[in-house]
Amino acid sequence: MKRNFKILVLVLLFAVASCSFTTKTFNDPDKDKTLVELITYVLENGHYDSKDINDSFSKEVYSNYLEELDPMKRYFYASDIEEFQAYEDQIDDQIKNKDISFFDLTYKRFQQRMAESKEIYKEVLATPFDFTEDEVLEADYDNRPYVASKEEMKERWKKQLKLAALGTYYDKIKEQKRGLEENPEAEKKSNAELEAEAREITRTSLEEYYDFNDDLQRKDWFSVYVNAIVERFDPHTFYFAPTDKDRFDMAMSGKLEGIGARLQKKSDNIKIIEIISGGPAWRGDEIEVGDEIIKVKQEDEKEPVSVAGMRLDDAVGLIKGPKGTKVTLTVRKVDGTVEDIDIVRDVVELEETYAKSSIVEKEGRTYGVINLPKFYFDMGDYSARNAASDVKQEIIRLKEQDMEGLVLDLRNNGGGSLKTVVDIAGLFIKEGPVVQVRSKMDGQEVLKDTDPSILWDGPLVILVNELSASASEILAAAMQDYKRAIVIGSKQTYGKGTVQNVIDLNRWIRNSDFGDLGALKLTTQKFYRVNGGSTQLEGVKSDVVVPDRYSYIDIGEKDQENPLPWDQIAPADYEVWNDYVGFEETIKSSKARMAKNEQLKLIDENAKWIRDQRDEKSFPLNFEKYKTELEQDEEQAKQFDRISDYKSNLTYKSLPYEMKMFSTDTVLAEKRERWHETLAGDVYMEEAIHVLEDMKMNNIQNSKLAEIRD
Repeated sequence: MKRNFKILVLVLLFAVASCSFTTKTFNDPDKDKTLVELITYVLENGHYDSKDINDSFSKEVYSNYLEELDPMKRYFYASDIEEFQAYEDQIDDQIKNKDISFFDLTYKRFQQRMAESKEIYKEVLATPFDFTEDEVLEADYDNRPYVASKEEMKERWKKQLKLAALGTYYDKIKEQKRGLEENPEAEKKSNAELEAEAREITRTSLEEYYDFNDDLQRKDWFSVYVNAIVERFDPHTFYFAPTDKDRFDMAMSGKLEGIGARLQKKSDNIKIIEIISGGPAWRGDEIEVGDEIIKVKQEDEKEPVSVAGMRLDDAVGLIKGPKGTKVTLTVRKVDGTVEDIDIVRDVVELEETYAKSSIVEKEGRTYGVINLPKFYFDMGDYSARNAASDVKQEIIRLKEQDMEGLVLDLRNNGGGSLKTVVDIAGLFIKEGPVVQVRSKMDGQEVLKDTDPSILWDGPLVILVNELSASASEILAAAMQDYKRAIVIGSKQTYGKGTVQNVIDLNRWIRNSDFGDLGALKLTTQKFYRVNGGSTQLEGVKSDVVVPDRYSYIDIGEKDQENPLPWDQIAPADYEVWNDYVGFEETIKSSKARMAKNEQLKLIDENAKWIRDQRDEKSFPLNFEKYKTELEQDEEQAKQFDRISDYKSNLTYKSLPYEMKMFSTDTVLAEKRERWHETLAGDVYMEEAIHVLEDMKMNNIQNSKLAEIRD
């Protein structure tokens, strides 16, 4: 879970990678050994805070790697760990000597233990569970020991599977009870039958899990080992295998070339799980969610290729392709019929990653809202669509609707392009510094807005939370230091004050037999606010602090392993925005409102409850005790249902240009309707509008006083 979160949230700031360190030749014929040597070279010469690769480093890699392979300690035995420990302080030497024997040993053993575990789970699930036994599963996996025997391993699996089956069994009993209340004549299954169904569902889920793992190749597990090494430098240094790099590029640019559908592998089948609005599949209206892809045929090939049993990544690779090319999919439709469908590939815009805006009226005044999910850009062409140009366009459109105040929503925005941050900041200030950057090789630099024009000089509020990271923090920090905007949100933002470059590892290699070696994202710089302080670890502290569901959960940079430290440098030369009147009074008024807000009090109580639930490490395997605990939790949870019932008296609506699109794009219309409903129940957005109103009124009153004095 930790790794998934890091990959989701901590993204690139600089896209253009430059390597000024000495060119080196890599001649080893073994691809894996070359990869380790090359990555080590790049890390030692290019990382902002390069580490000594010594025994201490080795022990950290050893621990991290085994945790990645077997986090729940249900594969390896104590005897395996005893054998592995001979390498605990040797990995540093192996790295330097291009020796991968530790990986080879653990990989072969892991494959062996995985195969053994298949037999274990099948044996366990062949026998009914006794849910009357008074057993408990202790789920403190970090502190649980490795098992010493097959009997202990079977017992560990039994408890884990029993908990999974118990949850399903509980749900089935509730479902049957509800069904009998609605229809007393319905067939009533025995508890034994329901238990058997619960075990079967558990078995099916495990088979899908093992199908996924069976699709993984040696190179996939080698990537896990490589990342155990590179992540010791800091949490954001990461090795991208070739397929991972493709996904990263797509996520940053917000587009891909293909058919415009999301796929999922279920058992041996590739199924359509989403049709992307505006894409070729959506426009053709022949493919639908639930269709199963059987074969794929390229326009220059005579015979189609079967994708049955194929790895999902490989199937996606066949279906994706350059804009304008044709692909023929043989699909089994939802109704069971089989059809050949021709689709011309095109650039598919992932609309949900782009900036979107709304207008809201309050007491005769019009305000604007811009939601920015990430600071996106095209890695190959910055002049193409990017976050800065889109935000600029939305502001222009909102001004045409006589907007009197703007909310920029950066909640859950994990970052992106640094250039787009500087460009967006320039929309709100006169020319001046936006962020300071310190590099290992190039020293210190101040990135400035050089355009003296200001697109929006009115009231500005920025919304943030604990998941606002990196580029989001730069923008929020700059606007806060200039006193250009009031920042509303969590106690602090994520706290990522480092800059990453993505280095194409193929630039050093001339051996065509290797294929694509992928890329390395490594930390090359730290950035600092214009006031001199770093956002590293500390993040941006909101002017108005409000609780949210993440308030008591450890998810920030400070909660990651081996983050770089906080520090500060001299402030840049900048002038505080002086066009606001009553700036501090507005913040004070907002704090007073928030302190009295009953919705926020309820949210704070819910956040504490979520923390307590997440900290739970012991689970009963006795049905009655499980039922009692679950019902108590459900009863406690009911008190927080009112959170989703909250509605403000504000109404949000789309801009005219978007409303014209709704007649032909009903999917977009539905998405906007859902977004507006969410905004109407958003207490943070409601307060942001209140703050804009206060800022506007303060300035109006000041203008009238000035007129009287004149």
